Amino acid sequence: MMLFNHHDHLGTDQSLCPFKMLTGFPCPGCGITKSLVYLYEGDLYKSFSYHLFGPFVFLFCWVTIIVLTAEIITGKSYFNSLFYSKKLAYGLAIVLVVYHLGRVIYFVHGHTREEILKESIWK
Repeated sequence: MMLFNHHDHLGTDQSLCPFKMLTGFPCPGCGITKSLVYLYEGDLYKSFSYHLFGPFVFLFCWVTIIVLTAEIITGKSYFNSLFYSKKLAYGLAIVLVVYHLGRVIYFVHGHTREEILKESIWK
């Protein structure tokens, strides 16, 4: 992952997502890396614009590191019931599907057929 975005090349470079390369449409995870890079640069607006969940992935990773460290030190389990909750998993899956459908509809509305094909390998 590139931590230095010289000349804002992330906004113009081709994505390496296999799904996007084949179809021209973004996959549910497209934009997370760019979102994280802009978050590291301190540009929260651009981070959210590339993927809504990028900053939350960053926050989740830090919370997980802190909780796992506390579990190792104390020998207790704090969030096992939460991490292994089917309700939480289904809820997060529904949120991700709804968000992705919204992204795809917005993407199709804002791009022509030729622009979508340009995003794929079928140029």
